[in-house]
Amino acid sequence: MKLSNRHLLVAAVSSLSLAACAAQPGVESPTPVAAAPALTGAPLDTSVPSQLPRIARPVHYDISVTPDAKALRFTGDAGIDLELYEPSATLTLNALDLSFESASLTGADGKAIPLTVTVDAAAQTVNFNAPATLARGKYRLTTSYTGVINTQANGLFALDYPDKVTGNEVRGLFTQFEAPDARRFVPSFDEPSYKATFTLAATVPAGDLAVSNMPVASETPVEGGKKKVTFQISPKMSSYLLFFATGHFERLAAKSESGAEVGIVSPKGSGEQARFALDSLGPLLGYYSDYFGQPYPLPKLDNVAGPGQSQFFGAMENWGAIFTFERILLDDPKITSEATRQQIYTTQAHEVAHQWFGDLVTMAWWDDLWLNEGFASWMETKASDHFHPDWQPLLDRVDGRERAMALDAFATTHPIVQTIRTVEDTNQAFDAITYQKGEAVITMLEAYAGEDVWRDGLQSYMAKHKYANTRTDDLWNAVEAAGAKGLTAIAHDFTSQPGIPLLRVGSVTCAGGSTTVQLTQSEFSRDRKDSITAEGRRWQVPVLARAGNGAVARQVVAGGTGTLTLPGCGAVLLNAGQAGYYRTLYSPAALAALRGDFAKLAPIDQLGLLGDNFALAYAGYQPMGAALDLLTAVPHDASQKLLGDVAGRYAALYGYFDDQPAVQKQIAARGTTALTPAMGRLGFDARVGEPALDSILRSELLGALGTLGDAKVLAEARRRFALLDSNPSALDGPLKSRWLDIVAANASEAEWTKLRAMAKGSKSAVERSAFYTFLGNTKDEPLAKRALDLALTDEPGKTVSASIIGAVAKNHPELAVDFAQVNQAAVDRLIDASARARFLAGLAASSNDPAMIAKLERIAAPLPADVRKPYDKTLASLKERSVSRPRIKGEIAGWLKAR
Repeated sequence: MKLSNRHLLVAAVSSLSLAACAAQPGVESPTPVAAAPALTGAPLDTSVPSQLPRIARPVHYDISVTPDAKALRFTGDAGIDLELYEPSATLTLNALDLSFESASLTGADGKAIPLTVTVDAAAQTVNFNAPATLARGKYRLTTSYTGVINTQANGLFALDYPDKVTGNEVRGLFTQFEAPDARRFVPSFDEPSYKATFTLAATVPAGDLAVSNMPVASETPVEGGKKKVTFQISPKMSSYLLFFATGHFERLAAKSESGAEVGIVSPKGSGEQARFALDSLGPLLGYYSDYFGQPYPLPKLDNVAGPGQSQFFGAMENWGAIFTFERILLDDPKITSEATRQQIYTTQAHEVAHQWFGDLVTMAWWDDLWLNEGFASWMETKASDHFHPDWQPLLDRVDGRERAMALDAFATTHPIVQTIRTVEDTNQAFDAITYQKGEAVITMLEAYAGEDVWRDGLQSYMAKHKYANTRTDDLWNAVEAAGAKGLTAIAHDFTSQPGIPLLRVGSVTCAGGSTTVQLTQSEFSRDRKDSITAEGRRWQVPVLARAGNGAVARQVVAGGTGTLTLPGCGAVLLNAGQAGYYRTLYSPAALAALRGDFAKLAPIDQLGLLGDNFALAYAGYQPMGAALDLLTAVPHDASQKLLGDVAGRYAALYGYFDDQPAVQKQIAARGTTALTPAMGRLGFDARVGEPALDSILRSELLGALGTLGDAKVLAEARRRFALLDSNPSALDGPLKSRWLDIVAANASEAEWTKLRAMAKGSKSAVERSAFYTFLGNTKDEPLAKRALDLALTDEPGKTVSASIIGAVAKNHPELAVDFAQVNQAAVDRLIDASARARFLAGLAASSNDPAMIAKLERIAAPLPADVRKPYDKTLASLKERSVSRPRIKGEIAGWLKAR
């Protein structure tokens, strides 16, 4: 019988797995169903949220799948060893888009009990119902089912792309299970706390390469030109970390110093494009093994390149088999910029950090998602600074903090540790609060504890909780125990409540060689500052400050007020080193002193001071002139990252005045004056052996000057674009995307059509994706409409079209929103299920049309609370902007007129 044969096959795989499991560190061996009935585990802690009944948990999964890539379907068999803690006639697991052919349950007596299956699509669960109540004990649940291969990155999904050798269209299969999508692949206890071991087998075309979390245990030929690939048993892990991919792939591999094999899996023909990522992968493993005090526990670590893109994520930390979209993993010298090369490194550093923070130790529930993402963000910066200090990655934390504060300044924000109760809640949790605020708060707490104490605490935490699940307080307890007294109270203030502390600098006096500074603490906000009173939120704020060239002083400001005593005299700088998560509002005199000393400050403090003062001015805490005066204080020979920031600020100021060409002309003149000296030093072309930061700055300057309408830059972009007619390689190199982006934004119909032909004819999935996206960047409305129409065709590719619509929204948000509404069903098919709720709201985010507010409110009104969260955030921003924008424009125009 078909069912019997499948059941025997799964049982055979299980017996092979037992032998492999014994040699794996930290792996719990699955217990045969005929063994003694004593239970080895316990039901899920009732304090941990769960959408499943807390009466059972898995020990081991045996999964066998056969994908039909052409038909976009797959068949699956699963044998799940589980423990039942309470008598019940029903077992409830997660399942989505699965159709069940059969199910049975085998107990300690070895007899199979047939089960009836009831699927609840809305709850994303399946009930397996026995004919009588089951006694508590150990069981094996066996199911046969079929599932869907998606065309967006949810569950098992397909990516189509041009073969790098032949140019023919080929298809690869990959999985994406975070947050709740393992249930699309296998009926499972699809929640982080239900950790188990996994054995995966897949039947695939004989010529394809199959990849999973663990190395291949065996390959056997299968009739019809196929093979069955069985992978070794995994360590104990959460279901969302399971991974599978297969296709026309190649693998570039090496042995790392840690002993594990590392590899980059990519489409055939990628060759040396994988070398840069591979060369960094092994050293990262060694660095993290040493830092966390725990050796990497798996025998290998692959990073798998997927063509295309997602509106939800760029890479995923599947244990032993990271998935990363090709555009931020492979280094193609024809198109990869220096900024992208660094993104390749930092993305991989982030995902490798997850192999410990997230995979080895996993949050108990999605409330503590930041334990994964905030720490991986922090570690990616720390590792990048260790291996590439010349990139100055610590300065990037200022930009990350600003992105977090941009969300945290609105009433629609949320705490770092948040309440997650639905699938959509989980999807919405992946944002700048979880990632960038998480990183910023960790940076602050490390500075408070000291690097050595902080690291000792992390190592203790890892050792105690490996292969298990944790809550945020488990970490604070470990760091306090290592010597960081008082840290937990500070950490609670910044992780359990939302918002941004605002420290106001009052009187500053210098006497006897020291400076005394009076501070008051309130809260920074964009949309409710008038309602914040002295009884508002309070934080214990660790402050690092200095006066002039004096030593940095450390103090915790608590209770709403504080007095700092700083050694030396001179301009007072709060948040020296920019480790703190707070804003500082200086008195006019104190800010003037800092402006006078601006050139003497460290680059990271220059960046922080600019970020703070522009945010304060935009929010109305001080006039725009205070920030603009500081902008003019930036010297022409400032650091590359500061000049890049300046370039972006002039481009943003220019964008405020689309309806006032005369003011735009004034801003463009000032911006050009500020940026041209650096542009002149760097020139339009890369120099052999130049610093990496010079290469990045050149691109940023070109982008800003292009936005400002600089005639020389626009003419040069068109000249170079015309060269492609006679030499298709004329633009190859790190600036290719930049020049094409400038051309696309200002394209004539002929240039737009030429760029489309380039996209269509490219053999590179990365190039094709980028070129099609550029088509949406056009300022010309008729061309923007053509780009939107193109997005609904099959030409760009299933995962690229949404980015075209998003690109159109930058210059034509009303057009993009209306288009997405009219074609909602078609547009939804172009977006990951995880990102659908936020897509349309995101299109509206750059609108300055007051009518957009009413339109979004009508769209959001009937939506459930969890689905409407992105709309609420966009609406909060649009409403605040409708009030503040006239003031901001008036103050900028007044400042320009006065000068």
